[in-house]
Amino acid sequence: MASTTLAPVVPRGTRPGGAGVRRKTGTAYLFLAPFLILFVVFVVAPAVYGLWISLHIWNPLLPNQPFVGLQNYVDLFTPGSITSGDFWLSMGATGIFTVCSVPFLILVPLAIAILLNQKIRGGTAFRAIFFAPYVLGVAVIGVMWKYLLDPQLGVVNNLLALVGLPSNTPWTVDVPWVWVTLVGVTIWWTLGFNTVILLAGLKGINTELYDAAAVDGAGAWRKFTSVTLPGLRPVMAFVTTVTILASANMFGQAYLITNGRPGHATRTAVMYIADQGLSQNQMGAASAMSYVLFAFLLVISLINFRLQRENME
Repeated sequence: MASTTLAPVVPRGTRPGGAGVRRKTGTAYLFLAPFLILFVVFVVAPAVYGLWISLHIWNPLLPNQPFVGLQNYVDLFTPGSITSGDFWLSMGATGIFTVCSVPFLILVPLAIAILLNQKIRGGTAFRAIFFAPYVLGVAVIGVMWKYLLDPQLGVVNNLLALVGLPSNTPWTVDVPWVWVTLVGVTIWWTLGFNTVILLAGLKGINTELYDAAAVDGAGAWRKFTSVTLPGLRPVMAFVTTVTILASANMFGQAYLITNGRPGHATRTAVMYIADQGLSQNQMGAASAMSYVLFAFLLVISLINFRLQRENME
């Protein structure tokens, strides 16, 4: 007798392309609808509208806004134009802050996360202590540190004088101390977020890998380079990208602590864009600057993800 093979029985309503699949898809989109609506209204629509504004001389005080095409973008790359010099000076300040802050905002939280990942007494309390500053708003952080680091009346210089150290450090009014202040305050304020993310990544690494490395005679450094870092690569890609974007968009610290001083040395790109768009009413030029900054950050993010992906392969 010839053997017969019975086809698997597929429940009604679950066949590919059937009503069941369509019903599940409709349910999924129903749950996604609130987010999609908010995303379109508050992200996509303003982005498109901002791009349209960047193609005009857009001043709300004028009766009309002349269309100038790409002229606002051309002016940014034309030496001697009204906006070119100040914009690239602010981009340079943004670059200085990003280059100085990002390594510390990755390495310091990584070191703290590795320490907190050990079985130590009071580990939960230490996590709360490191994360606590992050819950404070930038206004609180800026005003607090502005007074603490005031060159004349600040508590920090007074404490330095009590222990016999130089007490006339211009923390908020002169370079390079203004950069030390901005980078230091930002690290103190935000390292808790990266620490928590990296600590979660460490918890996800299989402990058996460390045991296998110990059997092979690997020391602490070899375990770190051969087990910890490879296990953290996806998390590190996220943390690095988010940290670069946050540093490149720094505004509140510089605005509240140094107000862009000395001169315009610490006036970041976002500060200059806000000044041009909100104070000078040059919204067309400010929108063009925003998209140029966006393009730079997009390229940096893509390069970072590409490098991280090559390391994971």
